[in-house]
Amino acid sequence: MNPNIYKQTGFVEKDENKMKVEINRLNDAYHFEAINEQGSKIQMDASPEIGGQNLGFRPMQLLLAGLGGCSSIDVVNILKKQKQDIKDVRVTVDGEREKDVIPSLFTDIHVHFHLSGKLDEEKVKKAIDLSVTKYCSVLKTLEKTARITHSYTITTG
Repeated sequence: MNPNIYKQTGFVEKDENKMKVEINRLNDAYHFEAINEQGSKIQMDASPEIGGQNLGFRPMQLLLAGLGGCSSIDVVNILKKQKQDIKDVRVTVDGEREKDVIPSLFTDIHVHFHLSGKLDEEKVKKAIDLSVTKYCSVLKTLEKTARITHSYTITTG
């Protein structure tokens, strides 16, 4: 990817409200690569039912990954500000889509946070609640069509 493309198109890298992702086809089927302005890459593919080869995330899986990543960043940021000793964070995101409908939107999404460390449970609960009710932009986008629930588990260590 040519990093100068963003300068040519007037993309302002410092403006966090503007984003650009370039999508490039990698084979003669449905295998694509997305590249962001920093050069990070994610591969995408379609389901085998329509000719994909499972060579990357499906686009709807990327939405779930974006939700998990966005909320994880929020939770870690809040807990660090609260001086909590976070050792590990894992998030599992399960989504259910409409059946026999095109487009098939998410109707239900559940986010489960697995946290470990010397953590105050009230602070963890508050951090997660702030993420899902106030800060996570991906969640706020998806909640327009899906019921989103969350839970958490804390292990010491």
